Amino acid sequence: MTSKPLGRRTILATAAGLAVAPWIAAGTAHAAVPKIYIDPGHGGTEPGAVANGLQEKNLTLNIALQVRNILTSTYGSRVSIRMSRTTDVTRSLTYRTDDANAWGADIFVSIHCNAGGGTGFESFRYPGTAGVTLRLHSNVHSRVLANMRTIAAVTDRGMKTANFHVLRETVMPAVLTENLFVDRLADANLLKRADFLTATARGHAQGIAAHFGL
Repeated sequence: MTSKPLGRRTILATAAGLAVAPWIAAGTAHAAVPKIYIDPGHGGTEPGAVANGLQEKNLTLNIALQVRNILTSTYGSRVSIRMSRTTDVTRSLTYRTDDANAWGADIFVSIHCNAGGGTGFESFRYPGTAGVTLRLHSNVHSRVLANMRTIAAVTDRGMKTANFHVLRETVMPAVLTENLFVDRLADANLLKRADFLTATARGHAQGIAAHFGL
């Protein structure tokens, strides 16, 4: 399913029958409905990056809810979706990964915005992962970037790897997206546009759909 190291959580989840592998190769689907876990970063008492009148937690929730709505309106009962939060509540990193693992999610997609003076879009998977995780990463990254670019020129910062908790402690293929920089004025101005947020959500939804061959 993925080449993540077999850590404690992975071993326990596998023993409990949670680490299922219904998706083997591109375009090859198991009869089961894909279980898609969407994680809007931050929330509640953790606003995330804050600048230019924006709070990351609000942007990620906006995008994530649209991703869910696009997938459910397009595919209906052909997909099953769970979210780490649907409102402005605080969720620990451990809650997010434990919830996804216990639910038996087939993929985990965490949505964030960046800060630190850069510009553009980048995305991450766990170091050393390949196979299904790399395919998910590629599908999501390329389609988010393409949809962003229907609205404005956006820098591609690349597909990267990182030892983030939500990538390390999930037992299914997982990716994390960083959707522009709230502290870069040009990026912030795009993040204030409803059409840009919808395009970003559409890219995530299209990438997820492509991964499952929907």
